[in-house]
Amino acid sequence: MLGTGTTAPTIPSNDSDCSSFVIWETANLELYVNLIAGRETVHQLYGTRVAILAGDFMFAQSSWYLANLENLEVIKLISQVIKDFASGEIKQASSLFDCDVKLEDYLLKSYYKTASLIAASTKGAAIFSGADRSVTEQMYEYGKNLGLSFQVVDDILDFTQSAEQLGKPAGSDLAKGNLTAPVIFALEKEPKLREIIESEFCETGSLDEAIELVKQCGGIERAQELAKEKADIAIKSLQCLPQSDFRLGLEDMVMFNLERID
Repeated sequence: MLGTGTTAPTIPSNDSDCSSFVIWETANLELYVNLIAGRETVHQLYGTRVAILAGDFMFAQSSWYLANLENLEVIKLISQVIKDFASGEIKQASSLFDCDVKLEDYLLKSYYKTASLIAASTKGAAIFSGADRSVTEQMYEYGKNLGLSFQVVDDILDFTQSAEQLGKPAGSDLAKGNLTAPVIFALEKEPKLREIIESEFCETGSLDEAIELVKQCGGIERAQELAKEKADIAIKSLQCLPQSDFRLGLEDMVMFNLERID
């Protein structure tokens, strides 16, 4: 699944160590970042029907594994993530090409679609480790802000990388009317950008013009600041953990994400 010569991170054998388990979780995220771009998807390889059935099977498997955790708090936590996924898709679909969307709305959608899962994973690891509530809540904040920073970085790359690097056309979110942080910031400075977006790129070359306006109006730089702001909050949340190689690993994961836009 991961490709020839690629191995997935090994799950820690010591389940009493919260931070080592979280590193395992987030290392899989790093592996995903390195492998996803440019790869053919299941529906491209085998068709939509097989892709949907495969998704249904994996969802059923995950539900089975979830039930076998035998920890009600974690089961509720992960169940909320499933609900958040749906909420995020609905929120995104209801705001396409909406130039009045607020940054707070974007961050909430990003939480639903990305950060909720990472936050639940880091908090769940802390719960299984027997950490007290103050630590589990801080680990939730770590995962949430890492997830938000990750999503903002991803949205920046949609404007700064080539189609070959992304594995999809550059500016594809904007083309679909999904307005992300760089666009929201640029809209504050450039009225023409609003006109182009609200026309839904009906004129030839208008999408390329919109992408250039986002870059020229400081949208990328302000989004970078936002990603770093969320990253700083994530690292500060780790103060609940003692200094160790495991804590350093969690901090490194945050910095790895930011390095994608350096």
